[in-house]
Formats: sequence, C-alpha cells, structure tokens
Amino acid sequence: MNDRIVRALSTAGGIRAVTCSAGVLAREICALQQTSPTAGIALGRGLAGGALMGALLKPGQRVGLKFEGNGPLGKLLIEADSDGAVRGRAGNPAAEAAPLEGRWNVPGLLGRAGFLTVTRDLGLGGEPYHGMVQLRSSEIGDDLAYYLTDSEQIPSAVGLGAALDDGGEVSVCGGFLVQALPGADETEIETIMGQIGSLPPLSELIRAGGPEALMARIFGTVAYTLLETHAIFFRCGCSREKVEAALLSLGPDELDDIRRRKKGAEVRCEFCRRAYHLDAADIEKAILNSEL
Repeated sequence: MNDRIVRALSTAGGIRAVTCSAGVLAREICALQQTSPTAGIALGRGLAGGALMGALLKPGQRVGLKFEGNGPLGKLLIEADSDGAVRGRAGNPAAEAAPLEGRWNVPGLLGRAGFLTVTRDLGLGGEPYHGMVQLRSSEIGDDLAYYLTDSEQIPSAVGLGAALDDGGEVSVCGGFLVQALPGADETEIETIMGQIGSLPPLSELIRAGGPEALMARIFGTVAYTLLETHAIFFRCGCSREKVEAALLSLGPDELDDIRRRKKGAEVRCEFCRRAYHLDAADIEKAILNSEL
C-alpha cells in the first residue's frame, strides 16, 4: 500500500479532515532507529501525526513535533515538510514498557509528565513559531488534539494507529485529523464525533481500505469533497555541509583539540544514521573557517 495523505472538506465548508496511511514510512524509519516493539508503535504514531500536521502546511513550510516525557523513551522528534517528506527519531529507541490492560503502553514508555512542543517554520526567513503544552495523556494523538484545541484554538480530533507484523516490524500505520472551522454546523460536528467514537481499530480500517475508507467512515452521512491526495515519504535533511556547519559552532579551541587528539571525527545523523567522516584536514579547514 502506497503511503499517502487524503484531504477533504465538508460540502458545507465547516469541517476539514486529513487521513493518511504511513506504513512504509514507519517501517523504514523504525528499522533505521532499531526500535523495540512499543517504541516502534510510539514512533509510528508520531510519524503519522507529523504527516497529518504537514498536510496543513503551505508550500515551503515545515512543522516539528517534540514529545518529551519522563519515561524511558525520553522523547520523540518528528519533522514534516509541506511536500510530504517526514522524518523522525526516538530518544531511546530500545526502551520498552510492558503492555497495560492488553494495549501498547505508549504512555508508560513516553512518561506521563512532560511537554509537547510544536515548531512551525513558515519559510519566511524569520524565527520559527514555538507552541508548548503539557502532555495530557501521553497518547500521541490525544496530545496533538489537545495542543491544536488549546494552543491554536482550533477544535480538533486526532486518531493514530499502528500495528506490527509477526516479525516485530510496522505493518500498518496511519490516522486522521479532523477540525471544526469557524461557522461549522453543530449537527455535522455531532454526527462526525459520533462516527469517530464508533470507529474500529484504525490499523484494521487502514489495512482494509486505506485512508480513503477511513475518510468515508469519519464523515458518514455528512457530505464532503475530496480535495487532494499526495504521497508521503521519508527524506532526511542531513548533508556534509550541515555537519561542517555544526562543527563550526564548537569553536576553534575545541576543534583544535579534536584535530590533535582524535585526528578527525565521525558524525552520525540521528535521523537516517548516515555517518560523516572528517579527517584532520577537514578539521583544519573548519578551524580556519571559524576564524574568518
């Protein structure tokens, strides 16, 4: 199943919805991160949430999500671009938590005390916008909905689901984001909330019919128009140039220490795990650039 975003608007114009399937994306990133089963579920949900948030962006914009709790996972970092590119990582991908009442214990893994920080880069060259709320339940979708409703003042519902195959890899992943816009019809809102409340497990629904079937179940009898379908995919933003720029931030003294004692450095990207090797000559060049 191809990973994709589906966007729709109620015919009356007061309710917008985004659904997605992100199984390939989640499987690739979780394999790179070498996640435990529960960490894979948490990261998969986070990636789907990031993809949904990214679908609300205008061209050239980017959104970042940081879920940081007091549990063994530490944090989840997700970044999504307006063109459908998504990336993410876990603070401690090997962390695990025992199931709770027969369910994946994502709250126990992330921790129930902490914060969700949302960063929006509007692509205008200025400082990004930062918004923050306390983690409410440490269920990824619930906390995203709480942020959108409380911080951005847009009544929202978010549902995220992921499932693993027999080998422990993500087999299906996706979810929905529904928002009531100003002037939304109350009857339509009640109908859609009723539909959301009666949904089967999201992973089962996405596996059976993809994000289109999920969209149809959410709207139910409420008329809607499909606006757009586009791909979502993994893309890392790392480069050798960015690694060298990061080295410059260390300052000439520390760079010289690295050059003399270690004869070079290896920097590994936390998202794609690619290693960048810099020898003594590269470090010497960075020292010279830092003094310019």
